[in-house]
Amino acid sequence: MRKTCLDTVYELAKKNKKIIFIGSDLGPGVLDSFKKNIPERFVMEGVSEQSIIGISAGLAKEGFKPYVNTIATFLTRRCFEQVAVDLCLHNLPVRLIGNGGGLVYAPLGPTHQAIEDISIMRTLPNMTILAPCDAVEMKKLVIQSLNYKFPIYFRLAKGGDQIITNKKEKIKIGIGNLKIKPGKSLFITTGVMTQLAIKASKKLKLTKNIDCGVLHLGTVKPLDKKLLRYWIPRVKNIVTVEENVLNGGFGSSILEFVSDNFPQNLKNIRRIGLSDEFINKYGTQELLFKDNNLTVDNLVKQILKVK
Repeated sequence: MRKTCLDTVYELAKKNKKIIFIGSDLGPGVLDSFKKNIPERFVMEGVSEQSIIGISAGLAKEGFKPYVNTIATFLTRRCFEQVAVDLCLHNLPVRLIGNGGGLVYAPLGPTHQAIEDISIMRTLPNMTILAPCDAVEMKKLVIQSLNYKFPIYFRLAKGGDQIITNKKEKIKIGIGNLKIKPGKSLFITTGVMTQLAIKASKKLKLTKNIDCGVLHLGTVKPLDKKLLRYWIPRVKNIVTVEENVLNGGFGSSILEFVSDNFPQNLKNIRRIGLSDEFINKYGTQELLFKDNNLTVDNLVKQILKVK
């Protein structure tokens, strides 16, 4: 997913001279073609993430289209003030590309695990948050971001994920997609957790003969309110799924929407995500998924719990 994202930025930059790529202490080989062929619009800073936000804001004010890429925790935790004051306050069209959303950097420990980036970024006025489910959706959203007039935060997953976006789906910023039509039950998901939800839905059908839908929101903010207004009153059981702490995260945004629009349905919703604590274990992303109950079996269990 990351490679697809950055390769797409490069392809756009070859056609649009206003695009500038700004990275922060990224590894060797990242966008070598961009660096070789368009060096005047390829900027690689050191460990100075706050500075690159300021640089990107200035460039945006001058009419350029900056794409800023570094590790998600550094873009959100370390640069929160700069993102808020330099970008969002002025509503500048800077695209922030966060590597390793969620538990991708499991081997590097809690300093690199972006477990609350959704919570942080959705508090900011004017900020749009995108969490694609696969590389196909990612590419289409990056292309659309070129002429988008507001700040964007892209939450990138590990990469190499199964392609679950089909040709008939309308991929657009602010628009969700129903992956599996529900009976009485529905997963509402974002990012690569949609892949997990699809597996859980298939298991529910196979083992319990339960038709559980999967509603994917690749745009976390703003939510696709039209789609939510249609499906929430039509199902009995809802479980939200996210690779983010539950406090203030994706599931919280769904609860807020339901509270404002369908308060009678609040009792039918459960949330799956990360608990309110730093994750101090090291290992693979899959191991941490299991340790934090982000598993197919737990998704099935939670659907069965909702009354």
